[in-house]
Amino acid sequence: MTFEETEKFIKKNDYKVLLSKEQIAKRVRELGAEISNDYRGKCPILIGVLNGSFMFCGDLFREITIDCEIDFIKITSYGNAKKSSGHVKIRKDIDAHLEGRHVILVEDIVDSGLSVQYLRSRLSTVEVSSLRFVSLLVKQGAAQVPCERDYVGFSIPNRFVVGYGLDYAQKLRNLPEVFLMD
Repeated sequence: MTFEETEKFIKKNDYKVLLSKEQIAKRVRELGAEISNDYRGKCPILIGVLNGSFMFCGDLFREITIDCEIDFIKITSYGNAKKSSGHVKIRKDIDAHLEGRHVILVEDIVDSGLSVQYLRSRLSTVEVSSLRFVSLLVKQGAAQVPCERDYVGFSIPNRFVVGYGLDYAQKLRNLPEVFLMD
């Protein structure tokens, strides 16, 4: 789908902007400042959860004003559906050595909480110095399991969203804003 086709698709389906690119940029700057302050004198490693977090993770990484590193993990629980399958699968593992490190997992969105639970469990076997989670979006009332998030960009309605890295069947990630799809 070309960018022009995407714009027509959004207008045709009357998708509404939930978060503008200005709102997103402002909140990402605030999160970057908060993380920089919390980790002053340390060198945390951000682990972006692919594919959805790549835009948020890159923007957040640029807003952090202390030394830090970055790596990625790719998991999936959606496939091409609008609802989580409830089963998390790993597609690409973390390459960095994490023992003794301050780890910040970067998620695009938390809804069921299953991905956060899976990642927390997976990293509990590694002796990290600290483990925190940052999520651009958290869906209100969607959690199936308790999951703590240390940094949250926005709390949103329990609806399907696309844009700013979030997709539907691998499409619409390139939109600069977050749209309500359903």
